[in-house]
Amino acid sequence: MRAIDRSKRSGTLLPCALVVLQSVLYGFGDPISKLAYDEVPLFTLLTVRYWIAFFALLLLFGRSVLRELKTASWRSLLPPCLCIATTYLISNLALVLTSATSVAFLRSLSTVVTPLLALLVFRQRLSRRLLPVYVLVVAGLYLLCGRGGLSGFGAGEICALLSAGLTAGALLFGERSLRGVSAAALTTVQAGMSALLALVCALIFEGGVRTDTISSLSWGIIAYLAVLCTAAGYLLQNLAMYTISARTVALLQCLCPVMTAVFSFFLLRERLSAAGLAGTALILTAVAAATRLDTPSGRPPETAA
Repeated sequence: MRAIDRSKRSGTLLPCALVVLQSVLYGFGDPISKLAYDEVPLFTLLTVRYWIAFFALLLLFGRSVLRELKTASWRSLLPPCLCIATTYLISNLALVLTSATSVAFLRSLSTVVTPLLALLVFRQRLSRRLLPVYVLVVAGLYLLCGRGGLSGFGAGEICALLSAGLTAGALLFGERSLRGVSAAALTTVQAGMSALLALVCALIFEGGVRTDTISSLSWGIIAYLAVLCTAAGYLLQNLAMYTISARTVALLQCLCPVMTAVFSFFLLRERLSAAGLAGTALILTAVAAATRLDTPSGRPPETAA
């Protein structure tokens, strides 16, 4: 039995590392995004970012993706794509409407929303031994994000909560889609859907894509966000869900605000308070416990990336 348990844990080590890497990429992307948003309109930046990511993925996987999409079930493919495309638009809108600490806390609650949605929609039972882990995560996020940062509850907070729910949907529906398509195909369609929605928003709210305001520094930031945060980030997440569950991916993604805090310290000189350090410790403890308690999803992928 001990040998089997060690084998299961070693089998989840690599996919867990992929999600941790995704959190590191996102954590660096958050503070540098602030620099670009000072001169580039929100939906213009997102449009350029997602189209670059989409074409980069087509360049890498285009032929195999097109072959897969001819026989893929769009009924299972569209929900995770719509969820992930919508969540980032709403999340960025929340940043405009309310404080960053409120958004960081509420958006990260996708860690808890994911198992609840899995229980309600897909009837997936949550192991009782993971309940203390979720308590630690919520407490850690609350302390890390300025003790919740909630001075009120308005449109921005509603958008952030909606973003948490959509993130959970993207993970759960994506886990099911990966039974029939590769991670590369799902990632490419997700990036394409994000690009289309961002373009529509840019046309409606900004009168078009205004690239004339983008400096060379902002172009470099957008390139990082497109290639590493979107193309690579989506792909790392989808590859991980071949082996570990969407619920575990959501748990590991609570490292993202930790990584954001670390990079914000070096890039923006933002210092963590004692409460923030305590929250970081709780989150790291919860993640370590989750990786030991989780078991592989038990379904080999039908298609590989």
